Formats: sequence, structure tokens, C-alpha cells
Amino acid sequence: MAFKYRQAVVNELARHGVLPRDDTPPGLVHDFINELYRYEIRALRADMLTGAFPKSDYAERVDGLRKRYPILSLPVDYWIENE
Repeated sequence: MAFKYRQAVVNELARHGVLPRDDTPPGLVHDFINELYRYEIRALRADMLTGAFPKSDYAERVDGLRKRYPILSLPVDYWIENE
């Protein structure tokens, strides 16, 4: 099955180094981006726990990280153009 990703979605995915092909299911791409986000959030927490930055900065850094992944707030069905 071929999928036609919206250009705005493709642009956002490219920011994370993800370039889905026409045969790449959107759910698979979403899962990958979600795992990437989770990896980064865990790394951020680990950095805080090792003293790389103060705990008082953690919430602001988490918010900044969340803002780098707005694609995750869109339903996967929106990622594909309806024909």
C-alpha cells in the first residue's frame, strides 16, 4: 500500500532525520519518533541526576524537548493526505 504523507509532516519528520518512503506505514514512523522522544527524555533525566544541570531547570528543559516534537501531538491519520 502506498501512503502520501503531507508535506508539513515530511518536513517535521526530516528535522528528526526520518524520511519515510511511500510504503512506510505512518504508525511505524510514529512509533519510531515516539521512541526517539522517550530516549531523549530519559537522557535528559539522567543528565539531571548526574548533576549536569540543576533540578530546578528540569521542567523547562522537558518543555523545550516537548516543543521539538509537535508531530507527536497530531493524530497519525492526519499525517496522510486523503485522496
